Amino acid sequence: MQTYFNIAEIILGVVLIIIVLMQVKGQGAGLFGNAQSTFRTRRGVDLILFRFTILLGVLFAALSMGSLLLR
Repeated sequence: MQTYFNIAEIILGVVLIIIVLMQVKGQGAGLFGNAQSTFRTRRGVDLILFRFTILLGVLFAALSMGSLLLR
């Protein structure tokens, strides 16, 4: 059972990293973004990626805590 949790954590972690990098890609000035994009409204695909990132982060945290409780 612990092996399944570990595999799921690895897969979820990789997907979470990819989603975060997809968001940074559209910011323009690299890793830190630029001043114009600091205060803008999220729309369309950007909003979906933002909400999906939050969901994946919560799932990753819950999975990690569940894995910790099974040890």
